Amino acid sequence: MSDQTSQGDGGHTWNTGRSSARDLDDVDRRILAELVEQGRLSIRQLAERVHVSRANAYARVDRLLADGVITGFSAQVSPERAGLATSAYVMLSIQQNAWREVSAALGSLPYVEHFALVGGDFDVLALVRAPNNSELRHVVLEHIQDVAGVLSTRTWLVFDEHLGQGSRWA
Repeated sequence: MSDQTSQGDGGHTWNTGRSSARDLDDVDRRILAELVEQGRLSIRQLAERVHVSRANAYARVDRLLADGVITGFSAQVSPERAGLATSAYVMLSIQQNAWREVSAALGSLPYVEHFALVGGDFDVLALVRAPNNSELRHVVLEHIQDVAGVLSTRTWLVFDEHLGQGSRWA
């Protein structure tokens, strides 16, 4: 996806949804698939799995990082086992042209894991994970609803969740 910077926005980079993706060959896609599956692979193990030399694997991973295709490496954490037992999707209606301010505020709030500007009946979808219902209530009613530009919220508790297959890279 392409990132665009507009004039007068303080230099913030916004993901516009337009693709400037580089062409990935089969080896690049196999590298991505292996790293998505197990991000802690050594370059040696990665090279063996995708059947290239270590130098080639290292150069490709370095290029994928430099091109922004790989944006980082992280651990997959079970929120419940890590003490965040309550999850909810919070839909926000916001004032027109308030997205930049709202997104900056949401990005600074505790327990807001992910948020996106969406089309439809609401403007923003946020995933909030908190230790308990009381803290979730506090985040929604005393933090999110106090954000300048937020007109209203609607909250859906998550009772159970599962990961899907995600994108296929290979």
